[in-house]
This record gives sequence, structure tokens and C-alpha cells, in this order.
Amino acid sequence: LSGSVRVDAGGQNLQLLPQRAVLLPRSRTLVVADVHLGKAASFRALGVPVPETTTQATLARLTQLIQALPLDRIVVLGDLLHGPAAQQPVVIDALAGWREQHPTIEMVLVRGNHDHRAGDPPGRCGVTIVAEPWLLDGLALCHEPQNHERHFVLAGHLHPAYRLRQRGQSLRLPCFWLGPSQAVLPAFGDFTGGFAVSPAAGDRIYLTDGERLHGLSIRS
Repeated sequence: LSGSVRVDAGGQNLQLLPQRAVLLPRSRTLVVADVHLGKAASFRALGVPVPETTTQATLARLTQLIQALPLDRIVVLGDLLHGPAAQQPVVIDALAGWREQHPTIEMVLVRGNHDHRAGDPPGRCGVTIVAEPWLLDGLALCHEPQNHERHFVLAGHLHPAYRLRQRGQSLRLPCFWLGPSQAVLPAFGDFTGGFAVSPAAGDRIYLTDGERLHGLSIRS
């Protein structure tokens, strides 16, 4: 896919995509984190007047990746649904309808903290629910960053972003944050914000502008 970067992480081949996702070529698996479907609905439930457009937009971006890549499976590293308000029909019907359009693609959710609050999506959404860590391709797929005694970890939860500063100006972009034992993915969902990370010396940062990845090496 244009603009992507292949990296070695814990002896495993990962393809980082500028669409804020990771492809595991060996198992034809797409990994995303922090989708947060229904976040706009959750804000509306609190009285904040925001339109419900993010769910369809997020699912449309997944469709684009399905069409562009050889995939058998999508794994969500937690927070598929934003909260209890996401269980309303406008969100669940959209997810179930989208799954009906892609019946041959397996979908696995590694439960995250928002999933525990939101509750599992109904069975008609076609999502298999697992606990972390879920092992695949020699990797430990998790929601929260953590150390695993045997496997390199792919995680989400932090919504990592990195701030570039130059000549009095700054720009914060979503990023992939790779350390010696784990990689943290940027949030896939729209309207999710980002947390400015402070990488350690030797870590790798890949910024995404949505079309290309830009690698940084962190020096001491």
C-alpha cells in the first residue's frame, strides 16, 4: 500500500500503514486500535450537539483497507465501542450492516477498558470477543501497553501522537510508537484525540499524515 513502511519488531514482519493500521502479511490480518464507534452518540447523550457522522466515516475507512489489501481477518485492539450510548440502533445497525457487506472477513475484538463499559456488541455484528493477550503470528495482541515474557506486544489505548517543533511552530500528528518489546498503534477512530508521547532513546516513531509515514529515530 502506498506510503506504508515495513519494520521488524521482535523478529516479526509488520507493515505500518498511514491509515493508522498494521498489516500482518503472514496471516493476512489487519490490526487497528481504539476505533471508538459511537463516540459522537455518547457526546449527544451528554447534551453536546455533535452530528453522528463518525461511525460511518470510520467504517468506510475500514472498507477502503479491505478493498486495497489481501485480508482474511481484522483485529481490533480494544475500544471498538466508545461507551454504553454506542449500543443504540444508529451505531449497532451501522456496524451490523457493515459486517453483512464483508462476511468473509473474520473480526476479532481484544476487549479494552471502553468495551467493558460499553458491553459487547450484539451477536448480529459478527465480532468474536477475546481477552488480552491474544496470541497471533508470534505477537501478543493487547489493548493496554505491557510487557510479555515471550512475545512482542502490539497495543493501543494511549492514542499516541508526537509533536514536531521547528522555528517556533509545532505540529502534532498521530504516530506509531515502537520500543524494544512493544509497539503502540495510533487510534484508528475519528474524533478520538491524541496523547503526546515521550519516547525513550532508541525508540522508533512513525508519524502519519494519512497518506505517508515519516520515521524518526529518538536519540539520547
